[in-house]
Amino acid sequence: MNSADSLAVKQSGIISDLSELSKARLSFLVLLTTLVGFLLGWQGSMNYTVLLATLLGTALSAAGASALNQWIERDLDGLMKRTADRPLPAGRMHPSDALLFGLLCCGSGVALLALLVNPLTAILSFLTIVIYAGLYTPMKRVSELNTLLGAIPGALPPLLGWTAATGSMGLGGWILFLILWFWQMPHFLAISWLYKDQYAAAGFKMLSTRDPEGWATGWQALIYSTALLAISLLPGLLRFASPYYFFVSLALGAAMVFLSADFLRVRTTGSARRLFFASIIYLPLLLGALIAFSR
Repeated sequence: MNSADSLAVKQSGIISDLSELSKARLSFLVLLTTLVGFLLGWQGSMNYTVLLATLLGTALSAAGASALNQWIERDLDGLMKRTADRPLPAGRMHPSDALLFGLLCCGSGVALLALLVNPLTAILSFLTIVIYAGLYTPMKRVSELNTLLGAIPGALPPLLGWTAATGSMGLGGWILFLILWFWQMPHFLAISWLYKDQYAAAGFKMLSTRDPEGWATGWQALIYSTALLAISLLPGLLRFASPYYFFVSLALGAAMVFLSADFLRVRTTGSARRLFFASIIYLPLLLGALIAFSR
């Protein structure tokens, strides 16, 4: 391999590590939900400068928060098979570099939102970073209630998109927040069941780590999925969306309830995996229907 090839391989590795450090797939979900909130809140002809600034500022903030999360948990990540190959526990990146990357992304993201969008959106972005990296991350080693707290920064992006478009936190934005918050609960509960042994080995406090039979985990997944079904119907009931959306959300929500009930009934890895993948499919379909059938 010549020097040019070696340099290309090294650059590819750096890009791959930065992508993993910023949790690119999670950041894409953040962008998707932010975009939905923006499109539903925007009135009149589109201002693409504000839209692009919102998405870029949100992407930078999300990437930075993920980097800070991994910097804080670098030693614990090394104890779990699913995270041991991340750049920091694997030793491919120096912790100070990850910290600097996270701080620069967070700072530039919040600043961009403050300068080109509006102060409220910048404040929400800052709160998302603080709750995710500063509160949720250390709380994972203290209390299993960390999941409830961690769902807040995960649910803020659509509200952030709404405020970027409207300049205020309206009912539509809060409904989007609630949909995302309740969606995360069965999603996270399925993940925690699939990796309960790894979480226990790393010392993370999860409901599944003290619930060997899975009854509590299954019941909570069913309760939150039922609440998600009810919340997801609100845009149709309040006439933010057409009746077509109502029936789509009813069908998708019923599927989540059914799979949560199945997980409660058998409490196996297979049933947890089905619920997990269903939750991944559910969200883009629901948000797509909301955009397609919004009034």
